[in-house]
Amino acid sequence: MKKLIVLAALAACGVGAVQAQQTPWMVRARAVHLDMANKDETQLSATGLTVNNKTIPEIDISYFITKNIAAELILTVPQEQKVHLGATYLGTFKHLPPTLTLQYHFTDLGAYKPYVGAGLNYTAITKDSLSSTASLSGSSWGPAFQVGVDIPVDKNWSINFDVKKVYIKSNVYLGGVDQGVLKLNPTLVGAGVGYRF
Repeated sequence: MKKLIVLAALAACGVGAVQAQQTPWMVRARAVHLDMANKDETQLSATGLTVNNKTIPEIDISYFITKNIAAELILTVPQEQKVHLGATYLGTFKHLPPTLTLQYHFTDLGAYKPYVGAGLNYTAITKDSLSSTASLSGSSWGPAFQVGVDIPVDKNWSINFDVKKVYIKSNVYLGGVDQGVLKLNPTLVGAGVGYRF
């Protein structure tokens, strides 16, 4: 009986070791360019309401549930964006846009490790500094889609290229009156490095 218990314990440890190898963490640091779609569906659309494009830092934390399936949390620091109505500068707002995606990694294609992902974005507008008559709604929920590739350099390090489409929108108010929706829906193109452990 004791031998059976010992063998079962050793087998459990062996399975745990295999699972540990198949479920590592990966951390990536990227520089990401936000290209805003600026789809203006407000009553101001004849003038054109826009938010500027910009390049931002991004940190991504991935956990591999299996060797092919991973969950990735995409983070950055609060970002300041400029808002224009036609040629008129309205001011700035700050937003924090964490995104969680579930990814499928193609691991048997040689040196290149492509992946696709889909998930959910939450954007919180943390500071609205527009003109005294203009304001934005405080938060947005929307889907996010992702495609990318990791190119291993060695056992731990890799180079990463990544493209995401994130659906972000905000209601626009002038004088407290809802003018409709501005859909930012940025495309994010990023490059960086990853470390897997």
